[in-house]
Amino acid sequence: MSTANHDNELAALRARRMKEIQDQLQQQAVNQLEAEEKAQIEASQDANTDAILRRHLSPDARARLARIAMVEPKRASAIKADLAAMLDQGTINTPLSDASLKQILAQLSKSRSNASVRRI
Repeated sequence: MSTANHDNELAALRARRMKEIQDQLQQQAVNQLEAEEKAQIEASQDANTDAILRRHLSPDARARLARIAMVEPKRASAIKADLAAMLDQGTINTPLSDASLKQILAQLSKSRSNASVRRI
């Protein structure tokens, strides 16, 4: 009788562990699907931004942005988003020349560097 009891306990442990593994696999699949969807949305947004900038920036300005992206990819993404927003709002004229882009970058960097550091 104790052998049957141990067999039943072992079967219950196996079933519980199998359920845990199945739940983990299902959660991993859901997480992976969500990550893929998020990556697709981000890629689509990046493609839209790039298309807008391609239409409104001169080749020299696009080259400048590409050089910035090689050095500081996160900053370049922020600059692209800012430029796209400015273009949508109509605050900048198109086509945007390299000189105009330099002025905008200078303004953006001034606003970044205006944070003062006080030493105590």
